[in-house]
Amino acid sequence: MTRNEGGCLCGGVRYATLANPGRVTVCHCRFCQKATGSAYMVEPIFGKDDLVLLAGSPKTFDLVSKGSGKVVHVHFCGNCGTKLWLSFERFPDAVGVYAGTFDDPCWFPIEPSTSKHIFLGVARADTIIPSGLPTFVEHTVTNGGVTQETKVFEAHHKVGS
Repeated sequence: MTRNEGGCLCGGVRYATLANPGRVTVCHCRFCQKATGSAYMVEPIFGKDDLVLLAGSPKTFDLVSKGSGKVVHVHFCGNCGTKLWLSFERFPDAVGVYAGTFDDPCWFPIEPSTSKHIFLGVARADTIIPSGLPTFVEHTVTNGGVTQETKVFEAHHKVGS
């Protein structure tokens, strides 16, 4: 079993993941930009039973996704405000961890077979996308279940060029 721990800035909320992520999403949507205060979010996705709370009690902020119309639950420390993970009405058996909250945020690989970049249509125009990774203009699947077109760049690609 793979166990990796993480937590908030003040240390009041601690968690552990008990498995490798099933996939890693690098999301460039406006929600993730605002939630991270950055250009994108690196989000390893786990089964909800593979995330355990070790200390503290996170607060939850619920937001209806503009894309899916479904609720996204943002779990965060009520003391320092660090966002820790997301749970989803649309994907009830999954959680997405804010990768930067792991004690070692680089412990999991970002590989073509298990990773993707989504919402490149609203990505910062100067963002560099690594070669070989699947990319999508929006989400990978529409609300109706239609798989979206995938593009893989043969060389590193600058969004907007």
